[in-house]
Amino acid sequence: MELILKYFPDLTEDQIAKFTQLEALYQDWNLKINVVSRKDIDELYLRHVLHALAIAKVIDFKPGTKLMDVGTGGGFPGIPLAILYPECTFHLVDSIAKKLKVVDEVVAGLELINVKTTHSRVEEIKDTYDFIISRAVAAMPTFVHWIKGKVAKKQNHELKNGILYLKGGDLSEELQDYKLATIYNISDFYSEAFFETKKVVHLPIKFKG
Repeated sequence: MELILKYFPDLTEDQIAKFTQLEALYQDWNLKINVVSRKDIDELYLRHVLHALAIAKVIDFKPGTKLMDVGTGGGFPGIPLAILYPECTFHLVDSIAKKLKVVDEVVAGLELINVKTTHSRVEEIKDTYDFIISRAVAAMPTFVHWIKGKVAKKQNHELKNGILYLKGGDLSEELQDYKLATIYNISDFYSEAFFETKKVVHLPIKFKG
């Protein structure tokens, strides 16, 4: 928890309480339904929570922002961002039901009223969102295809509506066709060695109505 406060010192008491609860909730549920590897559960705050919050170092979401977390898995990056932004709404989507079972229990345990979950393939979701967030669920061309028609038209941030993607390694080949993509090195925000090769990619997506 000290790790979170190191980079996000202005959290409210409620946010600190919720972030603190995360560890016990995940440890408990992970024993029943494995969604996070053993090694990762021991470093939950570094490898999952702080990693998810790197998106908040790139953009400060305004109240009322609608976000969809595609392939949320155990609830990342959606749940940590939902704690950080209680006035934004988060739609966590995954095609694997047992993972969402854990997410639902964590959301209930934290009493997060700004999160909803859907067991579905993302292509079947009909709504639109300001930003679509995810953590390395597919190569960018595949991901862009999945979320076609799901980005809202009205712009409320300096950063254009579109995709905010957590990814690692060399992305030059994967992003060669996306001239508008911006790559942010997470190591510019965090000093821990784990983040040396990790990135946040922002790809603006034009609304097609």
